[in-house]
This record gives sequence, C-alpha cells and structure tokens, in this order.
Amino acid sequence: MHELLTAEQMGKADALAIGSGIPGMTLMENAGRAVADVAASIAPTGPVTVVAGPGNNGGDGFVVARLLASAGRDVSVLTLGDVEALKGDAATAKNRWHGRIQGVDHPLPEDGVIIDAIFGAGLNRAPEGVAADLVERINKSEARVVAVDVPSGLNASSGKAPGACVRADATVTFFRKKPGHLLQPGRGLCGEVYLHDIGIPEMVLDSLPRDLSENTPDLWLFELRVPGAGGHKFSRGHALVLSGPATRTGAARMSAMAALRAGAGLVTVGSPADALAENAAHLTAVMLKEVNTTDDLAGVLNDSRFSSVTLGPGFGTDPSKRDFVLTALAANRATVLDADAISLFEYAQAELFAAIRENAGEVVMTPHAGEFARLFPDLSSDDSDKVTRTRAAAELSGAIVVLKGSDTVIAGPGGRAAINSNAPPWLATAGSGDVLTGIASGLVAQGMPAFEGACAAVWIHGEAGRQFGPGLIAEDLAPGLPPVLADLYRRLERA
Repeated sequence: MHELLTAEQMGKADALAIGSGIPGMTLMENAGRAVADVAASIAPTGPVTVVAGPGNNGGDGFVVARLLASAGRDVSVLTLGDVEALKGDAATAKNRWHGRIQGVDHPLPEDGVIIDAIFGAGLNRAPEGVAADLVERINKSEARVVAVDVPSGLNASSGKAPGACVRADATVTFFRKKPGHLLQPGRGLCGEVYLHDIGIPEMVLDSLPRDLSENTPDLWLFELRVPGAGGHKFSRGHALVLSGPATRTGAARMSAMAALRAGAGLVTVGSPADALAENAAHLTAVMLKEVNTTDDLAGVLNDSRFSSVTLGPGFGTDPSKRDFVLTALAANRATVLDADAISLFEYAQAELFAAIRENAGEVVMTPHAGEFARLFPDLSSDDSDKVTRTRAAAELSGAIVVLKGSDTVIAGPGGRAAINSNAPPWLATAGSGDVLTGIASGLVAQGMPAFEGACAAVWIHGEAGRQFGPGLIAEDLAPGLPPVLADLYRRLERA
C-alpha cells in the first residue's frame, strides 16, 4: 500500500468504487468506524466533540458521533454551515444521529477528544472567516485532536497549509495516503497517520496513476543485492569516492565507509597528493589511490572493475574542479553527485546536464535545498509542491534527483517519484548527507537500478538514524547499517 494518491485521484477512487456497486454509505460508515476506533484508543475517557463541516467529511463526523455515543461516550456535534443543506450520504449520516447538534460558536472542550471533520481533503484554499476562527480555537484547546482524512486547512496533494490549519494529534485516512500526509508542513500537522481499508477494491488503482509512492521497502526490496555463497568482492562492485584536499577529507571518508558498509565489495578513495597521508591515517578496509588530475581520474576509471564513482563531499568549489565531474561522467559509470559537485555547476547547468545525458551509466544527485537552488534556480522560486519541483529537476537534468530534507523526495526523469517518511530529527547533523551519498554509491556499485538504489539509500539512512536515536553524529551511521541490512535480508528470505 505504498502508492500515494492526490485528493483528485482519491475522489476518482471513491467514484470508481461506488460505480463498481459498493454503496457510498458503506464507505462512509467504514470510514467513520475507523476514526471512532482511533479516537477511542488515544482518548479513552472524556467528552467527544465532533466538528462537522458542510460536505462528506462532515458526514464521516456524524458517523463517528453515533458510534462513540453508542459506546457510552458523552458526544456532541458542532456544525459549520447549515446542517439541513447536507446532501446524499452526508445527509443520511446526519439523519442517523439523534444527539446534540450545536453551532460552532459553542465552547470547545479542554479535555477528551475533538474530531476534526470540517473540510478534509476537499479544501484547496485557506479557511476564511468563521472557519478560520474555528480552526484556531481547535488548536488552542487542550483536548486531543483526531483529523478525518487530513487536518482541515491542509492541502492533501501538496502538503501546504496556506492559512489556518488544524494541528492534529492523529489523522485517519483511507485506502491510500495522500502526498500531504508526508510532505512538510503537512507531515508535522497530521500527527500520527493511521491508514485504514474501508472497502475500496484494489482494482481501482488500475485506472489511476501509480507513479508516486511512499518510500518503503516494498518499493525496492526485490532490487536489493544480497551477497550469495558463490560471490566474491569484485562481484559485489567497486566504488570510487573522490576526496577533497588536505583538511577537507572527512566527508569523502564517511561516504567511502558507508559505501563499504552498504555492501560494495571494494571501495577506493581517490585522493590528491596533499591529502594522501591524512586519508591513509584513517583508512584501513577502504583503499587509497592518488588522483591529482583529470588524467589520473580517467586512468583509474580505465579499470572496468570500478562500477560506481562518487564526487562532491568536501571536494572543493574551485571552477577547475568541474572537469573532474565531467571526466567521471564521461567514464559511463553509475555516478553519485553531491554537495560541491552540484554547486560547481551553479552557472554551468547546461554543461552538467548534457554530460549526464551522455553518460551510459545512471546518475544520482543528492542536493539539499541550498544546492538545489543553485542548480535549479527557476524551480526553487516556483511555488509548486516539492514533488513537482523534484520531478521537473529530474526531467531537466536527466538524473535521479534526491531533494533532501525531513520529507526527502526522490524522482526520476520519467516522472516516477517517492516521498520518504522515516527520517528522524537526529539526522539533522553535520556529515549525515555525506553518509547518505555513500550508501547510494555502495548500492548502485552492486548493480541496483539508480531509482531503487536512491530510494533504498534514503530509507536505510533514515532507519539507521532511527535505531540509533538521540545523540547521533554522522560517524555513527555507517556502523549502524548492518542491523538494518540484516533485517531487510530477512524480509527477502520470507518473501
């Protein structure tokens, strides 16, 4: 269930389910029961206040009210707008409720639970007037808040909140998550997201785009390379990571060690002469080669056993360094570009994009927001959502683009994209991105396709950070990869 659906696509899924013979009221009853169950679990005592809006989201709220009242809870319903104007299934749900119905000017509770059934995914603009005031009152209450589908005021497709937006403790959604559940600030506004099956048949997906996913192992697990009994180090790939000059070598070493821990059979750091001693003092299992010039780099890559090359971490931003990136791309290897290798082309984007497209190997770029802005200035000033911007960058550049953040988006030139959701706050530490680059390098060195390899790297990076927890520094991540990989290998064995 890793597919993500926009609000419009989810509306089509509902319509297709109803068109297949499933009564809309059945879907509404199932949705209301899912919300009631979550509300009862997070707030087992205290009053229940359902705030119902003018559409089907409000209808879901009336179902919640009826079910929780029948379970013995003290329930009241506050309605926004004319309750008699409800239509269809929402009107039926309202008519089945025989308890209190009050206006939204009625005081909200300071304990128990508030059910936000005001707008849901149907709103694509900021709440105004009485609705905006109501949202602010909900946010000021001390009661727990459970949102139906998405918090009111949140754009379910973009994750943006253009105005007042409910801050939920939990959000209950149905059939498939929406991008807004994962993209910031939506991810932070939703609280814990619960996904429930309400009876929409899986076959409706056949009529909908399936090119946007939540980044989970289901998306790439079967592309993961598991060492076999007959394998050897060269069959597991050889990754080359280029180092920066003396005093700027740590980032490349962290990338190199992460590539080795991620499963590459061999990893070599290509180092300028002035940094050889510095690198050698820290490297043991990772090998070392002197690389001073682009001719040196081309000579190293004449060895066909090098299966991936990585540039950027600590590499330097002197314009002459661009030639190293272009030389690496001309070698037709799987290539991972990060940090300085991206910033170097702030004023030479076309040259980089042409070299990427001419490279017979796949290319992954892993910019953070600042690096993305330098390479894609027009997209960075665009008001579109993060998925749209990342897809456009991938199409423009020809690379797999990993736009990092707490809601990292991975996109390929063909439009396929994924949103990551497992990154803990502990990853916001110096050098963390260099480790991610190395994990990606190690995975593509083993032959993983670049999109799946990039998605796997982002998820594995997040899981290693989650397992370590508070106090994490970047050097902790590579040693944390083995248990994460071991669990993934066990999943494959069971599949």
